[in-house]
Amino acid sequence: MIRAYNELYLEDAMNNLGAMFDYAIYESGFSMMEFYTMFLKSGVAKQFEQGNPRYIAGMSGTELAREVVNKCLGDDFLLPPAMVMYDRSPEYWAGWILCYYQWYTAKPFSRLNDDGLTIEIILKLYPTLHEADISKFVEVANSIIQNTTAAMPSRLQTLRKRMGFTQKELAESSGVSLRCIQLYEQKQQNIATAEVRNVMNLAKVLRCEITDIV
Repeated sequence: MIRAYNELYLEDAMNNLGAMFDYAIYESGFSMMEFYTMFLKSGVAKQFEQGNPRYIAGMSGTELAREVVNKCLGDDFLLPPAMVMYDRSPEYWAGWILCYYQWYTAKPFSRLNDDGLTIEIILKLYPTLHEADISKFVEVANSIIQNTTAAMPSRLQTLRKRMGFTQKELAESSGVSLRCIQLYEQKQQNIATAEVRNVMNLAKVLRCEITDIV
C-alpha cells in the first residue's frame, strides 16, 4: 500500500496530532466533536493525508490547533498560552491512534469518519485499548468500519438518488447495464473491480469523480 509519508515521520505525526487534541480540549475549551469537525474542515487534515512535512513534523500540537482554529474561526480568535508538556489524556490517545490508523490505511480522515470510525467511537475505545498493542486497535477499527459500511447504502446508490435517477434511467444514460448497476448497489459485485469505462460513464452521468463512486 502506498502511504503519504515515510514511517520515519510517523511518530512525530502521531505525537503532534495527539498533542493538538489535548491542547484544544483541555486548554482551549473546545469539545472533542466540535474541534474534530473544524480539523476536517480546516484543510489541516488534508495536509496530514498528503504528508506535508510542515504539518506532520514541523509544527507542534499547539501550533496545529491554532492553525485549525484560525482557518475556521479567523486570526482574531484568541487561544490560551501553550503548555510546556501535554498530558497523555484519552483525547491525546484518540488523536495519536487516529493518526496511525489514517497513515496505515491511507484513507482520508473524513472517509474514516463517514465509514463509522468517528472520534466519539475512538474515545470510547480508550479504556480497553489504550494499553494494548496498536495492532489490536487496527483490528477493532477494521471491524467497526466493515460492520458500518455493510449496513450503509452503496455510494453509487446514494449518488444516483441524489441526482434523481432510477436505476433504469441511470443505465440508459450511462450505457452500463441495469443488472450491473443493481449488483453494484446491492454490493454483490465490487464496483472497485468494475471495468474502468463503466465507472467513468457512471461518474460522468452522476457529475462526480470516479473516487466518489469507488
